[in-house]
Amino acid sequence: MDPAPSKTRKTVTFGDAAEVSGAAVWTVASLVVIIAMWFVATQVWGLPSEWADHAEEVRAGLSADESYGQRDLLRDCDRAAEAPADFSGLPECSYTQWLSESTLPSPLQVWDAAWEFARDGYSGFTLWQHLWLSFSRLVKGLFWGVAVGVPVGLAMGLSNRWRGIFDPVVELLRPIPPLALIPLFIVWFGIGEEGKVNLLLFAAVWIMVIAARSGVLAVNTTKVHAAYSLGASKAQVLRHVILPNALPEIFTGLRVAIGVCWGTLVAAELLGSSAGLGFTIFKARQFFLLDLMLSAVILISILGVLMDVTMRLAEKRLIPWRGKG
Repeated sequence: MDPAPSKTRKTVTFGDAAEVSGAAVWTVASLVVIIAMWFVATQVWGLPSEWADHAEEVRAGLSADESYGQRDLLRDCDRAAEAPADFSGLPECSYTQWLSESTLPSPLQVWDAAWEFARDGYSGFTLWQHLWLSFSRLVKGLFWGVAVGVPVGLAMGLSNRWRGIFDPVVELLRPIPPLALIPLFIVWFGIGEEGKVNLLLFAAVWIMVIAARSGVLAVNTTKVHAAYSLGASKAQVLRHVILPNALPEIFTGLRVAIGVCWGTLVAAELLGSSAGLGFTIFKARQFFLLDLMLSAVILISILGVLMDVTMRLAEKRLIPWRGKG
């Protein structure tokens, strides 16, 4: 006789979202592959042999105060590819580098720029001041987006009247990209913190409205009828039935809003900012500091991932019934 199956063992795994939690080994492997490809694509593995024969000829074309290292030879090689007539004395360039540093800095260059950014700061502010200003602006905009969007979405999902009132506003404004409203926000709110926070609010509020409304519409009506049959009031149904069942959709909307707000933050910090990660990117662009720009972009990515991981942990803690009917 076969032994009794374990009570904790699931009979269905494929198609059960609760069974999909990711694999740390594959996550690490994916990151390693991405960084390795980046390193290989931006690394100079050596010069063609003909460069040794033409080294003196190349040096003769450089001024006395220029370095004669490998990077200078490669830079002249890039210039020769763009203007062959001006560098007719150079040999054909076919060195083993897929992407030059003027296109994409190497991981080591980005690391050095990030280290210098952390040590010396940039544009009169330390790295932590840039981080804090950007993070605080994002949190303020996201908070007000949730505070306004969730109640409006719940009202639209629960009342025909409120849905009729808010539906035109939501559907007309939701497709407008926040970047298109930057000039208007400057006129309306000025170039101070208010304009930046309101732009982030605009980016987040429509996502939260749709998420909250979808959460209400996804509630099983059988549960609502059962609550009313047990004598529950409307407030009790809202608190104990509708909100708990709508929370998964609201959390999903919040995670999406976090990503959209980080993307909008760079544009928001165009509004007269003197510090912040978005400001750093645009200021570094003026001086063509690609390594600093990329290090700021990576910092934004890391902060976004940390916030998303925090939201995942909060989901597991606050809504353990997700995916269980």
